Formats: sequence, C-alpha cells, structure tokens
Amino acid sequence: MFNFLPALNFPSKTFLLGIMFATPLSRSSSCGFIALSIAYFKLRGKFVILIFMLDYARRSRRRSKYFTLSIPSFGRKFNFSNSLNNTPKIVLYGKLARYSFFGLIGLVVLMTFLFIWYGRELPAPGKLIAAQNNQSSGIYDRNGELLYSVYQDQNRIYVELKNIPKYLQQGTIAIEDKNFYQNNGFSLTGYIRGLIIDPIFRRRISGGSTITQQLVKNVLLSAERTLPRKVKELMLAIQVDSKYSKNQILEMYLNDVPYGGTAVGVAAASQIYFNKDVKDLDLAQSAFLAGLPQGPSLYSPFSGNKYYLNRTKDVLNQMANQGYITAKQANDAYKEIEKAEFSGINTGIKAPHFVFYVKQQLVKQFGEAVVESGGLRVKTTLDYKIEKEAEKIVKEEIDKVKSLKVGNGSAVVTIPKTGEILAMVGSKDY
Repeated sequence: MFNFLPALNFPSKTFLLGIMFATPLSRSSSCGFIALSIAYFKLRGKFVILIFMLDYARRSRRRSKYFTLSIPSFGRKFNFSNSLNNTPKIVLYGKLARYSFFGLIGLVVLMTFLFIWYGRELPAPGKLIAAQNNQSSGIYDRNGELLYSVYQDQNRIYVELKNIPKYLQQGTIAIEDKNFYQNNGFSLTGYIRGLIIDPIFRRRISGGSTITQQLVKNVLLSAERTLPRKVKELMLAIQVDSKYSKNQILEMYLNDVPYGGTAVGVAAASQIYFNKDVKDLDLAQSAFLAGLPQGPSLYSPFSGNKYYLNRTKDVLNQMANQGYITAKQANDAYKEIEKAEFSGINTGIKAPHFVFYVKQQLVKQFGEAVVESGGLRVKTTLDYKIEKEAEKIVKEEIDKVKSLKVGNGSAVVTIPKTGEILAMVGSKDY
C-alpha cells in the first residue's frame, strides 16, 4: 500500500521540510543525527502524509576530549572541542534534544491522525468548477449594454482570467500571497500562526492564508475558525494546488471572493464600485479592488470612512516593491484614487419595465432558480440609446400637460416588420 519509493524523484510541487536534530545516543560512544522530512505524494488519487527517515548516521567514537559529527548528505565535518583554543564550545543538552525529538514525533503523529480523521469528510475539489455555474444572470440590450443583473443573494458574474486586467491580478497576488506562483497551496508559517499563535492571543495577529486557502475557505468550507476547519483547509489547499494550475486557481479566486455587499467576484465589484466592465479598470481602480477581500465592509468607500485609501496605498506599495509597477506609477495611482467617485452600491435598473417583462418571460420558460443563479446571458432587442430618448420625451410631454391633470404616460417603440421592441417606457418616473 505504501510503495512510495519510486515517487522519491520529487516533482516540483512536492513539499519537503527537513528538521535536523543532534541527539547524543550515549555519553561515551556515539551521536546520531536524525532528519525528519514531511512530504506529500499523490498515491492512487489520494494525498497522504508520509513520514520517513531521510538521513540517519551513527558513528561510534571512543571517549576523548573531542568528537567528530559527520553528516554525509551535507558533505561536511564539524569538530567540537572542549578546549578554549579550538572551535567554540557547543553544549548539547541530551535530555532536551530527546524531548524535542519525541515532541516533534508526537506532533507529526497527531497531524497524521487529524489528516486521516478529517479527510473522510472533505468536499471534492471538483466542486470549485461546479461553483462557476452558480452566478447571476444578465439582461442586455441589442448592443451589449447591461440593463439588469438578476440574482437571489449574490451578484456574481464569472469572467475568464484573460479578461481581467493584469494590474488587478498582480495587485491581488502582491497584497494577498506574494509567493503564489512558488508555494504549494499553503504557507507553513501562516498556518502555524493561525493554528497555534492566534488562538493563544485570542485574536488574529496577522494574515497568512494563501490565495488557494482563501479560495477553499470561501467556496468549499464554512467560515468557522476551528481546528477541524483549519485541518480541512490545509488538506484541501494541497489537493487544489495539485489538481489545478496556478492561473486556474487565480481565476476562480477572483470570481469567488466577496468584494462587499452582494458583489462576489471582480466583475460584479467593478460594476458596483465603478459602473464599468472589469476589463476597462485602470491601475488605481484595480489596486482598490485588490485590497477589498481582506475586509470588504471595513474598506468600503460607502462605510463613511477613508480606510480604503491606506489599503489601496498598501497594495500599490507592494506592487512597486515586487516590481510590478514603478514608484511613480504607484504615486500617480494613489492620487487618482483619492479623487475617485464611486458609483454606489445601488447602480439602478436600466429600462425597468422592459427588463421585468423579460424576466417574467424567462421565469415562465426556465424557472426561478435557473434565472437567478444559472448565469444566463440574455441579449434583447431593446436599444438603450433609444430607450433613454423615449424616457426623456415622455417626461417632457407629461410636464407640458400637467395643467390638464395628466400625471403619467408611457411609450413603446417597435420595428413594425419584425415586432422587435426598441424601447418600452411604462411611466414618467419609472
């Protein structure tokens, strides 16, 4: 079952952590060096933790003033002497070293048990792909103008990575996970901090979750901060990193992370905050969105504070420090975001009478669930330029006859030969 020796030719994604201990096995005769390596391998479609002895050297020595410790794999020898005239004295505390060793073994055994125990309940990483189908539907005019997004609880429009600006991709990586393209789906230091240090201080000292971990947490797991959830998060992050390419993971992340309010993903966020297509975002706007996932409510420009300015500045500084942009670009972008005007959470509905008529027809044909979360893209016959002109004319004409106690009106513009509706105005103000 554990025939893993052929896998010892590690692939690039294999994580290897070696911890070297100097453990004197007896005062007089020998000293053993034990290297523990924790690696994961894909065996029969599953991930398991394999703990094995990497380099064990036992050298018998007679009692003398000094002894030599050899590490064959490192190809070096270290001479330790009790004499002050030779190399510095190094005191090896045998008991402490042994306790540390057995403590580590216990930790490894515990982690292995947790991995096996909680691994039984893991959701399939393939559900990330299934989540792409759960998105809002869009109703567009004949020229591609978005009239209305239909959704139940979350406004989510899936967009491919190639249509997301490079600045937004780079800003997200710079502020959330600068080693995204090098790591194996998780940060060991961040994981230890979140699992051990944060609970001790009973608060979150700092971040540490990788982009892959955040994706797993948002889509596959609950938001509870418990030991079982952290273990599952680690296991799933490793599996997801192996199953999907880095660009696939980044694309899913940018489409599944909450950006405030009902907006999930960068496409919906771009519409809400800037009322524009995500592909048209500039550097300043991209940096602003890249900073939101850590605290969508805290950094929202609609919350009445200016915290988003410092957050955007942090993103720009990280992008500059990591070589994505120059310092001048960062400064110019920050000045732009200081003057930015945000469109508002409620961007309104264009041609409301028409879009609700269309929605009613869609529900009759496909059902409520498909319309609200099926990701439909509905191109209609309406021309929004003509619609705006018709709305303007209706309002003006009603105002002209106000003295006659006429308070409302409507208009429909069609192509007689085909019956296509170009504009539908149901009332003066709606």
